[in-house]
Amino acid sequence: MVGEKILEQTERKRGRVLRPSRLSKVQIIALSFLGIILVGTLLLMLPFATREGQSTSLLDAAFTAVSATCVTGLIVHDTFTHWTTFGQLVILLMIQLGGLGLMAFSVTFSLLLRRKIGLKERGILQESVNTLQIGGIVKLVRQLLLGTLIFEGVGAALLSLRFVGDFGVGRGLYFGIFHSISAFCNGGFDLMGVREAGSSMTFYAGDPLVNLTLICLIMIGGIGFLVWDDLLKNKWHFRRYRLHTKLVLSMTGILLFGGALIFFLLEQNGILAGEPVGKQLLLSLFQSATTRTAGFNTANTAALKDSSKLWMAMLMFVGGNPGSTAGGIKTTTLAVLLIYLRSTLRRTKGAEIFGRRLEEEVVKRAAAILTLSLLLDLFGTLILTAVEQLPLADVLFEVVSALGTVGISVGITGSLKVVSKLILMLLMYCGRLGSLTFALIFTENRQTAPAQKPTERIPVG
Repeated sequence: MVGEKILEQTERKRGRVLRPSRLSKVQIIALSFLGIILVGTLLLMLPFATREGQSTSLLDAAFTAVSATCVTGLIVHDTFTHWTTFGQLVILLMIQLGGLGLMAFSVTFSLLLRRKIGLKERGILQESVNTLQIGGIVKLVRQLLLGTLIFEGVGAALLSLRFVGDFGVGRGLYFGIFHSISAFCNGGFDLMGVREAGSSMTFYAGDPLVNLTLICLIMIGGIGFLVWDDLLKNKWHFRRYRLHTKLVLSMTGILLFGGALIFFLLEQNGILAGEPVGKQLLLSLFQSATTRTAGFNTANTAALKDSSKLWMAMLMFVGGNPGSTAGGIKTTTLAVLLIYLRSTLRRTKGAEIFGRRLEEEVVKRAAAILTLSLLLDLFGTLILTAVEQLPLADVLFEVVSALGTVGISVGITGSLKVVSKLILMLLMYCGRLGSLTFALIFTENRQTAPAQKPTERIPVG
C-alpha cells in the first residue's frame, strides 16, 4: 500500500536495512499472546498465588491464564476464593494486556523512551488494532491508551461509590478498579465470590448504578478503537462517519436493544416472573449487553429457559466490533452478510448500504469468518458432548461462550474433563485472535500460483 511504501522509503533514508521477517504479522501477534499466557501460567502456579498456599495444577493455571489473556472469563476456580491478591493482580494484568494487545504497550514504552517506531512495528500494530491503513497508527494507539485510562478511571470511581459502602474503603476501591478494567476489556472476571462463589454480579441485579456503569464500560470497550477515532473527529455528524462506524453503531444499537427485548419476552414466565418492572428491564438489558463478550451476568444463567440460552448463544456468536476488546464474528461481519443477502434476494448488482458499495473481497472474508466459526463451534460441541454426560444446550452454550471470548457460563466449566478443558482453551485462543486470523497463521506465508484455472458454473442452493 502507499502508506507502507512511503514508510519503507523513510526507513531506508535513515540508513536502516529492512530484512524480511520469517514470521508474518499475524504469527507475531499470535506468539505475543502465547508469551503472555506462558508467563501468566507460571505466575499462577506459584504457591503464594492461592489462598491455600498450594500450587495450582498446570492445567487449571493454564486455563485461567488463557481465559484472562483472551479476555473470556470462563473459570475453573472462583477468582476471589481461590486466588490471593497477588493471583488476582496477575489475572488483572493479563486481562489488560490481552484486551489492548501487547504491541500497544510495547509501543507506549518505546515512545516514553523516545525511540522511533519502525515500519515493522507499525505493520504489526495495524494488524493488532485491525485498521485498514498504516498511516497515523501510532497516534491512534496513543488515543487508545489515553481513552482506556480515562474510561477505566471513571468506571472505577463510579463502581467504588457502591463497593466502598458494601466492602469498606480499601476493598471497595480495589473492587472498583478490578471490575472496571475487567468490564472495559470485556474480561468477565469478578471478585463477587466474596459474597458467594460463582455469583458474578447477581447480587446487584437491581442496582442501576452498578448495572449501567458496567453496561457503558462493556459497550465502550467493545465498540472498537477505529470508531472512537471517528467519533472524536466528527463528533455527532453521522453523515461524516466512515461506513465502518455507521455499520458498527447501527448493528450495536439493534443487537443491544433488540436482544434485551427478546430476552424480556422469553423470560416473562421464567426468571423475570414476579420481579419489579425496573429490575426486569435492567436484567434484560444487562444480559443483552454482556453477550457483547463481557462475561458478567446478573441473572442465574443455569436457571434460564433453553430458548433464552439459545438466544444468548446467538448474540455471543456475533459478539462485539472489529478492532476492540470484544470477540465473536463481529457485528460488521453479520452486517456484511445481511447486506449481501438482501442484494442477492433483490437481484441487484453489488451490495450497497448508506450510499456505498461493499468490496467483493470483504464479502468473501465475512463468509470465511462465518464458516470457520460455525465449524469450530459445531466440532467443539460434538467433542464435548461425546466426552461429557451433559445436556446439549449447556455444552453448546459453553462452547459458543469460549469461542466468542464471552465467559458467561451455566456452571459446568470447573467439572469438565481434561480433554474438554483443552478444547475450550483452544477455542478461547482462536476466538481472541479471530477464527480467520488463526487459520492464516498456518497459511499466510504460502505462495499462491500466478495462473488461474478455468471457471465452470455449478448449481447451489
